[in-house]
Amino acid sequence: MSKAKTAQLHKSVRPYTFADNKKSIIQILNTILPLFISWTLAYISISYSILLALVFTILASGLIIRTFIIFHDCTHGSFFHNKKLNDTVGTITGVLTMFPYAKWKREHAIHHASSSNLDARGVGDIWVMTVDEYEDASKWQRFAYRMYRNPFVLFGLGPIYLVIISGRFNRKDARKKERNNTYLTNILIVLFYGAIAFIVGWQAFLIVQVVSMYIAASLGIWLFYIQHTFEDSYFEEESEWDYVKAAVDGSSYYKLPRLFQWLTGNIGYHHVHHLAPRVPNYNLEEAHESTPPLHQATTITFKTSLESLKYRVYDPKNKVFITFREKKRIINKRLKQVGLNQVSTEGK
Repeated sequence: MSKAKTAQLHKSVRPYTFADNKKSIIQILNTILPLFISWTLAYISISYSILLALVFTILASGLIIRTFIIFHDCTHGSFFHNKKLNDTVGTITGVLTMFPYAKWKREHAIHHASSSNLDARGVGDIWVMTVDEYEDASKWQRFAYRMYRNPFVLFGLGPIYLVIISGRFNRKDARKKERNNTYLTNILIVLFYGAIAFIVGWQAFLIVQVVSMYIAASLGIWLFYIQHTFEDSYFEEESEWDYVKAAVDGSSYYKLPRLFQWLTGNIGYHHVHHLAPRVPNYNLEEAHESTPPLHQATTITFKTSLESLKYRVYDPKNKVFITFREKKRIINKRLKQVGLNQVSTEGK
């Protein structure tokens, strides 16, 4: 994409990068209020029917994801005009979703600045190895990578790690403001969820609070995974990496039914979000529809997204994600070619 087209694409989405405080307040009301109502109805229902309680619990998990999108927008400074308001709402929604605002804000900013850059992986993204990296890795590294990319680990144990472990600790070189925000978030989480557990009892707390948070975190990881892991996803080395191509070609458009699009805060328009992180979630769809070049982004449906589960390593030569079986065929072909070259050289 030429510099002129890149500039034009940024210009096209610029009108959608401004927060609408009225829309933001309405979104808080139609998200967080229903979340608390869903939790309450789930607790009330437990004494009558566990199944009914689980229905409200599952609904709450969807609303937790929507609450996280508000948190996410606040980290980009896109939910409100005022920075302090973004920081305050971001910290509160961080408590509700159990993610420290300042820590996540920094890591997510790094993700946006380095997404699809093969030379800048490791912070705020899914672990991706290239074919050569996997072949050069030790047996232990290969085992760890295979375990990490296993769906049962990524979507089953991943939520526990993110919520219980990763989100509770600061990095060693974190600044004081970031450290204090993590400490504050941890304290508020203990007070808030501790009070709920004390009032409703630990059994009910496990059924409603823990299950709803676990489902939400698992689905959150799935959304993040599918929006960057699809067959022809864009990855390049630093020298060839381009921010706009990383946004449009390295992020998918996850086309979801209206209800799920609402619950996920339009984050399926991930290519728009990566192109212009300051676009609030409630403007993403309009920005996409009004900008024809963005329609070229890879479109994925729920059915086709399931195919991404088979992808394990990235093949930079062919610029596609491949399975371990396909990786093995590539390596065997290389070895065969090396052998033929040796025979040819010896024959001379």
